[in-house]
Amino acid sequence: MTVHRVPGRRWGLVLWLAFLCVACGSFVALGTWQIERRAWKLDLIDRVEARVHAAPVAAPGQADWPAVDADQYEYRHVRLSGTWLPGRDTLVQASTTLGSGYWVLTPLQRDDGSVVLINRGFVPPAQRTAGSIPLAPGQVTVTGLLRLTEPDGGFLRENDPAADRWYSRDVAAIAEQHALAPVAPYFVDAGADGTPPATGAPVPGLTVVRFHNSHLVYTITWYALALMSAGAALFLIRDARRRRG
Repeated sequence: MTVHRVPGRRWGLVLWLAFLCVACGSFVALGTWQIERRAWKLDLIDRVEARVHAAPVAAPGQADWPAVDADQYEYRHVRLSGTWLPGRDTLVQASTTLGSGYWVLTPLQRDDGSVVLINRGFVPPAQRTAGSIPLAPGQVTVTGLLRLTEPDGGFLRENDPAADRWYSRDVAAIAEQHALAPVAPYFVDAGADGTPPATGAPVPGLTVVRFHNSHLVYTITWYALALMSAGAALFLIRDARRRRG
């Protein structure tokens, strides 16, 4: 019986073609996934834009807290009333159009006893050591954008409650630090009402609604790599035929 051995060059060609086929299929799948992600992102942007410019609705109460998520509630224009809890401000590092400084988060106690953290706005670094930040007395009404808690830190740094240094608006950690309960799983960025803030008061209405959307670039990149892989496979096949011919 005669055994025919496949030359090493042919095995190499087969392996290269198999690799290029798998790579091409993978790149096509990744490009298609990016198309789907882009459609999802554009839909999200449209929904958020509609929420931001819609008339304010009541902020979710305790019964609705378990259902609060990014898809349905992030950047929703809300209104709520209550009284400020003085002496429990939290200053969170911020970078805004006014420069670097701090967001001032203050707990607002609603009539049912629940608490919602309100981002009253921006103050410059000097305000951190300038003493108390003005608070309106009595019942107040706040209108702004609902934001979800930020438990993962920010500015590449983790929060340090013990040192009172905050880099993200982690609602649960802030609530624990100030012994607040029950606290909503979200905070509200107060909006500007057209009235200039009092001296030393936070500047509201600086929320930037922006979504990173590079999915089209990724799509083009993945499909280009798929075409390159297919082209390389075609070149190898033609080169092999030329050598045999």
